[in-house]
Amino acid sequence: MNFTVLLSALLFCSLTSAQDDVNATATEETNFCSPDMCNLLKEFGAMKEKLGSMENRLNDSENRLEESENRLKESETRLKESENRLKESETRLKESETRLKESETRLKESENQIVELRNKERTKVIFSAGTGGKGSIGPFNTDTTIVYKTVKTNIGNAYNTFTGIFTAPVAGYYCFTFFYHSGGKHTTSLSLYQNNNVMATTYDHRTTFDGADNGGNAVFLQLQQGDQVYVRLGASSHVWGDDDITTFSGFLISQVSETTTTT
Repeated sequence: MNFTVLLSALLFCSLTSAQDDVNATATEETNFCSPDMCNLLKEFGAMKEKLGSMENRLNDSENRLEESENRLKESETRLKESENRLKESETRLKESETRLKESETRLKESENQIVELRNKERTKVIFSAGTGGKGSIGPFNTDTTIVYKTVKTNIGNAYNTFTGIFTAPVAGYYCFTFFYHSGGKHTTSLSLYQNNNVMATTYDHRTTFDGADNGGNAVFLQLQQGDQVYVRLGASSHVWGDDDITTFSGFLISQVSETTTTT
């Protein structure tokens, strides 16, 4: 209804204006309109201006929205790229940590091997001792451990001059020798023991025509730390006590790990 009235007013004003001078002012044209119609025209013009302003603002808002959406998409793309880079960095970090742990383990193993080798180089075990005295040792009623009292060498202090027992300070391969001098009128029987087991023996029978005897034996043993080695004189036998010809000696050939040795 209002739109029809508005069109009628515009048509009326247009017809009226055509009859007047084309150079007449806008004020003169409005004199041919009624006050209500003029107010309506003014309101329509104001509404048109407001509508145009709102359309401009709407266009600006849409443009800004589109720009914001584009910027948001760019930000999301950059965020995804950053997340991917972060994942790659985390993966590389884990790989580096794993390699570092492996390197540390290998380093510790190498250090342990170096320490073990140095210990092997530093560990020297050598001893040699004679029975001492100048006279017969034995015969005794039972087997008796010979105490070699005169120590010539005892590197590592593994040989005990009070008991005659050698105690292995480290696990490894050892060499032992024992020699004797004796007269022929008594039997001679010497046995080398590892803990409670006989590992080597030297023996000479009693004779009436042989004035003196010399003998001995040698053996290689694989010992664990704490194993004991000693020489026992058999019952009813004897040897001649002397620093030079009745001796007991031994030395470490090669040190090995406890876990690799066998008894």
